[in-house]
Amino acid sequence: MTTTETTKKSIFSNLTFQILIAMLLGALLGIIIHKNYIADDAKNFSDKIKMLATVFIRLVQMIIAPLVFTTLVVGIAKLGDVKSVGRIGGKALGWFFSASFISLLIGLFWVNTLQPGVGLHLGKVDVSAATELTEKVDGFSAQNFVEHIIPKSIVEAMANNEILQIVIFSIFFGLAAASIGVHAKPVVNAFDKISHIILKMVNYVMKFAPIGVFGAIAGVFAIKDVNDLLVTYAKFFSSFLVGIASLWFFLLVVGYIFLKSQMTTLLKRIVSPLIIAFGTTSSEAVFPKLTEELERFGVKDKIVSFMLPLGYSFNLDGSMMYMTFASIFIAQVYGVHLDLGTQMTMLLVLMLTSKGIAGVPRASLVVVAATCGMFKIPIEGIALILPIDHFCDMFRSATNVLGNALATSVVGKWEKED
Repeated sequence: MTTTETTKKSIFSNLTFQILIAMLLGALLGIIIHKNYIADDAKNFSDKIKMLATVFIRLVQMIIAPLVFTTLVVGIAKLGDVKSVGRIGGKALGWFFSASFISLLIGLFWVNTLQPGVGLHLGKVDVSAATELTEKVDGFSAQNFVEHIIPKSIVEAMANNEILQIVIFSIFFGLAAASIGVHAKPVVNAFDKISHIILKMVNYVMKFAPIGVFGAIAGVFAIKDVNDLLVTYAKFFSSFLVGIASLWFFLLVVGYIFLKSQMTTLLKRIVSPLIIAFGTTSSEAVFPKLTEELERFGVKDKIVSFMLPLGYSFNLDGSMMYMTFASIFIAQVYGVHLDLGTQMTMLLVLMLTSKGIAGVPRASLVVVAATCGMFKIPIEGIALILPIDHFCDMFRSATNVLGNALATSVVGKWEKED
């Protein structure tokens, strides 16, 4: 086989290349369906083609709970004591809350500077589309916060893929195993082998990623007139992209400060997870793949297994930026004036409330709806952003992946130096 043939084969077998092609083909098919079929037929097609994405995401969800549990228990058992867990946990939470605060500030700055909601008339908005989200706000409370953190049953937590609850149980289990010492070694070794088997499963599941991305993209483009949407929401979407671009710039600069030349290597490693998250609008869909790539990058498995599950609950930078942006955008549309002090209070409320709903579908929108209710902004205003939310979610999900990859890599480097 010639060098050229080998190169072509490696390009076409590359997962990132396959996903990009799948996105293009999915968008093309979706646009053709949208333009040539009536709305009901297009909706029927969309529901069926999206099943490809559903199958892929469910395959990933199938392995998240056992992967988090086994890798985290092994990681903590290898750390050996409460002091080490506390040290890494302290660094992690310090990074997460700092990144969240800055992400919220970026959203706050751009929505006030560009004012995308001022003078905007979106015509008749279908408020009923937001009913499902506004109903979830009723259960949004301190009790809800605790229930999403502390598991009453590890079996239930695993069944529902409540990552933070699995993390809590795994920490206790890992610390108990470490305290027993040599007697727990057979159990820890067994979990170590299981985790490697599950990571092998990741390779099999990821082969389905291009098909899943194809289904997700085709399904969206089949029922949405993208041109009309982008014209109607041009100011909102372009302002949002400015905010996301600013956040990416900040994260990349911070990455190069801490990781220096290694940052370029990290970006090459996480290209595939970033594109999968972008295409499926699910950062959860790339959790196992991201785990694998970060370990290949050189972060110790015990750090990756500890940091990533925490990050998926506490470090969603893209979602955080969107929450302040969307909340104040709705206030601008309805002419609700919020002074700087009120906006800073809103920012602090978002810092806390957003941590309690990890695993809730469309969590960002639920938090936005709850925040609007707290600050006397019409909750039904959430319907204003629903039509364009899927496209915003693509960028949010990819940003969340970047933020967690960066946080894990930096803390991993700090631990090497200590």
